[in-house]
Amino acid sequence: MNLWNRFRGWLVGSEVARRVNLAVAVLDDLRDRQYGRGKEGDRDRFVYDRAEVLKDALDAWRFNPLARRIVSLTSEYVVGGGLRIEAEDKKTNEFLQEWWDHRLNRMGSRVFELADELWRTGELFPLISTDASGMSFVRAVPASDVEEIVTAANDMEQEQMFLSPAAVLDEKGLRWAAYSEAEDAQGDDGSFPVRMVHYALNRTVGGVRGESDLAPILRWLKRHNQWLEDRVRLNHFRQVFLYVVHKSFGNEADRLARQAELNENPPSPGTILVVDDSETWEVLHPKLDSFEAAEDGLAVKKQIAVGVGMPLHFMAEPESSTRTTAEQAGGPAFRHFERRQLFFFWMLEDLARIAIRRRALVDGSVDAETKIRVNGTDIFQRDNTSLAVAGATVINSFMLLRREGLIDDEELLRLAYKFVGETADVKELLAAGKVAGKMAPVAAAAGGTSADSSPDVSSEIVKAVS
Repeated sequence: MNLWNRFRGWLVGSEVARRVNLAVAVLDDLRDRQYGRGKEGDRDRFVYDRAEVLKDALDAWRFNPLARRIVSLTSEYVVGGGLRIEAEDKKTNEFLQEWWDHRLNRMGSRVFELADELWRTGELFPLISTDASGMSFVRAVPASDVEEIVTAANDMEQEQMFLSPAAVLDEKGLRWAAYSEAEDAQGDDGSFPVRMVHYALNRTVGGVRGESDLAPILRWLKRHNQWLEDRVRLNHFRQVFLYVVHKSFGNEADRLARQAELNENPPSPGTILVVDDSETWEVLHPKLDSFEAAEDGLAVKKQIAVGVGMPLHFMAEPESSTRTTAEQAGGPAFRHFERRQLFFFWMLEDLARIAIRRRALVDGSVDAETKIRVNGTDIFQRDNTSLAVAGATVINSFMLLRREGLIDDEELLRLAYKFVGETADVKELLAAGKVAGKMAPVAAAAGGTSADSSPDVSSEIVKAVS
């Protein structure tokens, strides 16, 4: 009998241990929850998990100061003091400015909320409606309102339809057709169909949906918030104390009466207590010592900083007492902001292109193929001076090679733009330069060199850029 009990205990115990280990493994390994075959693609999140991430990201932005600062900081660097857009063709540019400043568009101020939403959710779903005159209006649909994206069978990047959660379940939900330039046309009544476009950030190759910038750090934001709350509670209760009164009582009734008397009239801080020899007072403090609290909080904050690609001094956590070290630590963050700015500018250019194409179907003076440029502030103003000095130095150096015929004009111009940190179509610039011709000679100042002498290239560039 004892042998049977031992065998049964071993069998049940091993089974319990096995199930506990499986449960712990599931809790530690989030891959089963985060990755798998979704409705859109093999590399997208499951629908329920994406909805949970979007909700958590919105809650974090609303209630967690650190999350809101991360989102707003990205927008401050990407959008800066504001954006302007312009088209090369004059008539097209006049319409573009009208569209940009239209009261129902307000793109100059709307870009800030669009930028915040893009970093917060990882994707934007602008809905474009156009009236009979060809004026388009932009409204963004929350990413949580789009549950499924229908794509072409042979190309997941050719989106055809966007379905709301209700539309996935039945026929009564909202459905938005994707914008297609080839199929876009004005109706018989002069109106244009309402169409949706999709811009995804942090999208994996083979995926359809975007990922929030806050997604990798949501757990760590919660842990940092919980750590701060624990520290506040700890500091609060560390200051709490209780009085313990020692006295000999004849019976329990006398003790309860004295206790009730003291509870009704507790001594205030700073007051003087006068007692006789039969009564002694003692103060009890909770022993809530906490060691290495600063290191613990800093470790969690570092995890958050790494997840969003920002140095700690961006998050009110000075890493070093030297300004140079802080600037060097900010270098990778500025590259991250440049990537975000490049994507955001392309998105605005694409929206403007759709508005221009629809206007061109109504107004023949609008050129649908004109060049569009989005202008914004530099990510890091301090780079301008160093880039100007580098460009001036390399131009003066390679001008000697050009005079000797060792390199041509195209190579000289390519090197100049490379060292000032800009990308350009060198052949197009050379063609435009030949059309424009040379600049008129600079007049010599009184007592200076002659007008025929060449100006100092480096000083002119540094002066212009600085």
